[in-house]
Amino acid sequence: MNPIVVLVHYRALPDQADAARRAIAALVATVTSSEPECGGIDLLQDANDPTRITLVERWPSQAHFLGPHLQQPHIQAFIASAGAFLAGPPDLSFWHPASA
Repeated sequence: MNPIVVLVHYRALPDQADAARRAIAALVATVTSSEPECGGIDLLQDANDPTRITLVERWPSQAHFLGPHLQQPHIQAFIASAGAFLAGPPDLSFWHPASA
């Protein structure tokens, strides 16, 4: 399997940026503590637009991210509650490290 970097771009509702950041941070903590396949997640918030939140996630493969990870109960619970603070579904993109 080729390791993959997943960029997850969220857009919070205008008055829900803090709530979105807190909920996403809690989800990140759960994922990193309960899914040993996760190679780490960085949580970023746009310095000029706090409604823009990005995760930089490291996984063993795209298949693992799209399969077992997205089926976890904590991910499904987050998806079910996200409409209260997110403007829509996240934008996902998958990246491989590039050699020089």
